[in-house]
This record gives sequence, structure tokens and C-alpha cells, in this order.
Amino acid sequence: MITVEYREAIRRAYFVDDKSIRQIAKDLDCSRITVRRAIASAEPLSYTLRNPRARPVLEPFAKRIAELLTESETNPRKQQFTAKRIFDLIASEGFTGSESSVRKYVRAQRDEKRRPEVFLPLEFDPGRDGQVDWGEALCIMDGKKCTVKLFYMKLCCSKRLFMMAFPAEKQEAFFEGHRAAFRYFGGVPQRITYDNLKTAVFKVFRGRRRDEQRAFVHFRSHYLFESRFCTPGQGHEKGIVEAGVGFGRRNFMVPIPNVATFEALNAHLLTACRRDDARRVKGQSQTIGEAFKAERTFLRLLPDRDYDCARVRPVVLNPFSPVLHLPCARRIWLFPSEKSDHNPPSDDISGNRLRRYS
Repeated sequence: MITVEYREAIRRAYFVDDKSIRQIAKDLDCSRITVRRAIASAEPLSYTLRNPRARPVLEPFAKRIAELLTESETNPRKQQFTAKRIFDLIASEGFTGSESSVRKYVRAQRDEKRRPEVFLPLEFDPGRDGQVDWGEALCIMDGKKCTVKLFYMKLCCSKRLFMMAFPAEKQEAFFEGHRAAFRYFGGVPQRITYDNLKTAVFKVFRGRRRDEQRAFVHFRSHYLFESRFCTPGQGHEKGIVEAGVGFGRRNFMVPIPNVATFEALNAHLLTACRRDDARRVKGQSQTIGEAFKAERTFLRLLPDRDYDCARVRPVVLNPFSPVLHLPCARRIWLFPSEKSDHNPPSDDISGNRLRRYS
């Protein structure tokens, strides 16, 4: 391939100096074909493959890849098979080729043009920042397909990810996800970035001002982290966890998990998060696990006791044992047969742990 300077010299000799193709080829010591190509276009011609290359290693797995792509079309858009996930699956079945060959083949099969990622890489101090977001995914639970809500927390420096499933995005689930993530990390990041989700923000004002939910303020005060909320409609301000949501869904929830309970699903997700520590993020010299070991010492220490994430409501029993809402707000213990201010037994008649209401 000739350089742009060489191409320019040919075109200048032909169009400006009015030399013949034969004379230009003689003066610049090149072929007439090269001269004609430079005259035809100032831009270099792209390489065109005339005959398809043979794929002796990939060809035996072409049918299996086609099956996975067909299955992917029936899955939700955010849980479809990626080229990397397809490579992982066929590699476990005996494929010995490269991941790049699978990527090229899958791209050709899908015949889809994808825009390149454009982003500005950021640097974060160890233990300083974390980001939180919700996502959802399809799951087969107890033999039935259902949509579960996925809580994500990611540390910005080491890129360590925590993921947990809940039946809904309620405030108690929001708090429980934080509590489990803090236990998993062994500490608390000094600042956490969120969307303007209702479980934390009551009202959004201009700029960075927010009227926060009282329960969230109480929770934040217990763990002593700072909260930062994104500008409305600007989710890229927490792009690390935005990418983590998709990564976790594609790699931890594909193929679609078939479990009996939420406990089994969360055990599967926790194992996947721990296994992800061996991954090396692009542009990062260490694995996620190695980077986290260095970051962990900068996290804020956990408090002596965990925050009680359960939602409590004042209730009272009527003579027929149904539970009614208690109109007052004084502290009492509720029993099936009496109400008193002394300490209750550990379990009630239904096996549920009794709580003190206020």
C-alpha cells in the first residue's frame, strides 16, 4: 500500500505538471497500475476479500452457534446472547479457536452494524466512590417465568460488582441491597451516586438540591456515606454502574436461571460476582480482585450493628385475632393474646419474629 505522500506526488505530477502515466511511473519508480489507482482516487482503496476464508475450527460449531442465536431471539432484548457469551459456551463444549473468530462470525450472522463506544475514561480514588442502580431480568422460578428486580452496586476504583435479586424495588429492598453489598465489600464507600429514585428522593429541585426521604436520610446516617444524585435524564453521570447492569444481566442471567427460590437465585448471583473478581477490566493492569484488595483498606468501616431494613407498621389484634392498624404511635409489643411493654418471646404463633413497633 502506497503512502499518502506518495499518492499526492503522483496526482500532482499528473494533474499539475501534466505528465503522462508512463513518465510518472518511470520518474517515481512504480508500476502504471499504481499510478492509475492514485489518479482515480485521492483516498486509499479499502481491502476487499474476494473469496471467503475457510473456517476449519469454527465450522463444526456453526450449527451450535445458530441454535444459540435462535434461542437468543426469543429472550428479552437485555438478556440475549452476546458473542462473548456464545464463545464461553462453545469453548466449554470443546471449541479451541479464538474469541475474535467467534465475534466476527456472530457479527456476520446478525448482519448488524453497531456504533462504536464513545466515552471519556475517568479516574477514581480508592474507596471514594460507588454507584447504585436497578435493573430487571427474566428468571424461571419454581417452574414459572417471572421478572425479577436486580440491585447493583459497583465500586468505581476497583470495578468490583455486587448484584442481588428482589421481587420489587421497594424501599426495604433498596436498603437490604445496600446492607448486603456493604457486607460483601467489607466496608462502605465514602460517596454513592444514584438516579433520582423515589425510594431516596422525595422531590427534585433545580441543580443538585434534593428533598430526600426521611428513611433514606436515617439509613445514610447509620452508615455515614455521602449521597450524590444525577442530573435528571443524565444517567451517564453514573456510567460505571450503567455498564455494570448490562454486564451482570448478560453474563450472570444468561442462560436464563432456573431456580426454586430467591435464596437460590441470590446464591447463584453471589457466586457469579465472586467469580468475576478474576476478570481484568480493559485499561486496568490488575484483576478486579487484586484492585479490590488495595481499595478495601480505604473503605469506611462498617458500624457495630446492621441497619434494620424491615418496614414496620403499628398494628393491634381484635378479639377475633385479625390484625388491625394501630392509630397511635407509642411503643408496644404485640402478642396473639395480650399487649404489654415487657420483652416478647422470640417467635409468635406463625413462626415470624416479633418486632418492636413505634
